[in-house]
Amino acid sequence: MTNLEKLTEQYLPQVKEIEKQAHLVPWSNRHLDDINGKFHCHRVLVVDGNVVGYFYAQCIVGEATLLNIAVKPSQQGNGFGRQLLQGYIETVESLKADSSWLEVRSSNLAAFALYEAEGFNEVTRRYDYYPTENGHEDAIVMSYLHF
Repeated sequence: MTNLEKLTEQYLPQVKEIEKQAHLVPWSNRHLDDINGKFHCHRVLVVDGNVVGYFYAQCIVGEATLLNIAVKPSQQGNGFGRQLLQGYIETVESLKADSSWLEVRSSNLAAFALYEAEGFNEVTRRYDYYPTENGHEDAIVMSYLHF
């Protein structure tokens, strides 16, 4: 059984483990622990009681931002990223978002293709934004209009 649920403290240990596995430069525990902010709308994707992915997002005065999204590496390729992204869109639309924004590493071609397939469009780039093992890479800024 697959459910998109509000990110609560009970899920944080699993989220933190996925964060370490899925990102070259993981968020700090301080950022991951910040789950109860006024404008936060963070969710986890739970399959048979286990977190397989999550997103951190905020929605402020009609503008939503997808801050962080990840799927457990051993579960990638099973459609969970698409479910999370669609869940994000549905969540922020329920909060009356007019637009959504995200940024993605230029090397993350699979994520870029997913975002584009779900209706996001490239707006601009932030050059040398993300650290890599050998320097930096661009962030592609994308937007989605909720109509």
